Amino acid sequence: MQNAEDLIDLLENDVLPEIEDYIDTLYAIINDKKGASEEEKSDLAEMQELRKEFLGMLEDVKSGEMDEDECADIITEIDEMRNMGEEES
Repeated sequence: MQNAEDLIDLLENDVLPEIEDYIDTLYAIINDKKGASEEEKSDLAEMQELRKEFLGMLEDVKSGEMDEDECADIITEIDEMRNMGEEES
């Protein structure tokens, strides 16, 4: 169950907080400007959907609906996504 525990930790302590921080930042930008551009609206919608997907994934892992191999694959995918994001920054 190590991969499942690692995935739960990654989602709860890294991925979801990062997404929630970004959503908060978008809300602050929108609030400061008293409105949102189409791009900001799109970014916000995408981040909210991504958060929802990761919360569902977290539920699945905690309930045992994901096997260890699936968890390992998802951890790898998340790491790759995060590395791509760092390279773009």
